[in-house]
Order: sequence, then structure tokens, then C-alpha cells
Amino acid sequence: MEVEWIAFPLHPETPPEGRTLDELFAGSTVNIPQMLEHLKNVADSLGLPFGQREKTYNSRLAQELGLWAESEGKGNAFHMAAFHAYFADGKNLAEHQVLLNLVHQVNLDVDAAETVLQRRSFSPAVDAHWQLSRQKGVTAVPTFIINNSSLTGARPFNDLLSFVRDAGGAD
Repeated sequence: MEVEWIAFPLHPETPPEGRTLDELFAGSTVNIPQMLEHLKNVADSLGLPFGQREKTYNSRLAQELGLWAESEGKGNAFHMAAFHAYFADGKNLAEHQVLLNLVHQVNLDVDAAETVLQRRSFSPAVDAHWQLSRQKGVTAVPTFIINNSSLTGARPFNDLLSFVRDAGGAD
């Protein structure tokens, strides 16, 4: 069974200062309040934090640090801290200090993280993830891919379990 994990931003063109949701969806038919209410309801049903959002931010640097955190054995802790900072607290994950605070929060070496950010050490790996996401046709996050089948969106555990079982995974 081939299981893939891909991280990528949906809008890599977002500038470091972020964009308002009105700017992001300008010219589209998206009803922003309705969309946010739906996302909040889904998050609530899954026990996930979701705060008021007015802006979207570029998560590129967070993805690079996330891969570094994985290499340090703290990937899950960092990803969860970044998720909470972004979706619950509305923090700008393009800001170095926000990211370094997350690194400190999960007990990783802040100086090493600063070096990773300055050198962009994990940039090639994130580029590879982005390329793979385009090849796989990923258009939303999260997207789970097993054996070329995909499941998109935050889902209850039983949905994920059924997806794994249907793909031939063991219990």
C-alpha cells in the first residue's frame, strides 16, 4: 500500500503580509461568511480549534520548518502547534518570530530553526511536495492519498479508517 503525505499551500502567491479573504476570493462567487461557518462547524464536529479568520497567510516557511521538525522527531507536535496558531489564533505563519515561538513551544532548538529558515534548508523538499501535489491533482487540504485513491477534507476518524480499509490497509 502506497501512502503519501504532501504539504503545500493552496495559494503560494500569497505575500508574506497575507491577504484578506475578500482579496483572495475577489471575483468569485464564494460566500465568505457561509464558507467560514461551514469550516467552523466541521472543525467543531471534529474537536478542532477554529477561530475568526479575516486573512490568509503564506505557509511556505512553516512547511519548511515542519519538515525539519519531522527530521528532529517532533513533526506532529510542530504541525499541531502550527495548525492551532493559524486556524485558531490567526497567526501569520510567514513571520519568523511566530515560527520560532512555535519551535520553542514544542521544545525544539530555536537557534537551529533560525538556521533552517535563513538557509532555506528544506526548500527543495517542499518544492518536490508542491510538484507532486500538482501531479496528483490535489486542490484542497488536507488530501489523503492511498494507492492513487484520495479523500479530501478534515474527516472523522471512522471516515479515515474506512478509507484505509477500502485501500487494503489492515486494522
